[in-house]
Amino acid sequence: MIELIVQDAGGKMALPFVPTQLVIAGWTGRDAAALEAHIAELEALGIARPKAVPIFYRAAASLLTTAPVIQTVGRDASGEVEAVLWKHGGALYVGVGSDHTDRKLEASGITLSKQLCAKPVSTTVWRWAEVAGHWDRVVLRSRLPSSDALYQEGAAAALRRPDELLALYEARAGALPDGAVMFCGTLAVHGEIRFSPDMELALIDPVLGRTLTHRYAVDSLPIVEA
Repeated sequence: MIELIVQDAGGKMALPFVPTQLVIAGWTGRDAAALEAHIAELEALGIARPKAVPIFYRAAASLLTTAPVIQTVGRDASGEVEAVLWKHGGALYVGVGSDHTDRKLEASGITLSKQLCAKPVSTTVWRWAEVAGHWDRVVLRSRLPSSDALYQEGAAAALRRPDELLALYEARAGALPDGAVMFCGTLAVHGEIRFSPDMELALIDPVLGRTLTHRYAVDSLPIVEA
């Protein structure tokens, strides 16, 4: 159970959510040049380019967490800001999250690398219907507080819309049930993809004048050789 909070014009309300499926969309950029830049970032880390875009990975729903700290093994993992789509009671909600991934393992197997790390998400979400009409003006941003670095920033217009990704996935794999959660892709980073002991995420709606945020720290566990 994840205790979400829905923020809308009427205030805030609790939304107890039981995750049943987790889908992670990859290579979701609309602009071919920007998409190629992100693929090149990952290729530089030894990660093969996808056979088709966008691509969808399945991971355990139990990886989703609103906790302020996650644990990883070693310092090869890193996060990235993404819009997160939640399906409950036949309605859609959107929040912000980080597809934290082990980059070393990603070079060997992307699906397995997705499964290795917890997926931090914001507690507060918005109703998708309230932002759908101006979604392209929404801004995604991530910062690395420990180094005071802006890591990612850009308009949602750079990525495929969450409802489009949902439709594409369902056309391939069938309708997602209530309890499904979808990560909707990310932006290229400033500088290199790198480890950070913390990350701050933001989804900014300039039309309705509100922002969703989530900040989490990373406890990197030691690697003990046999």
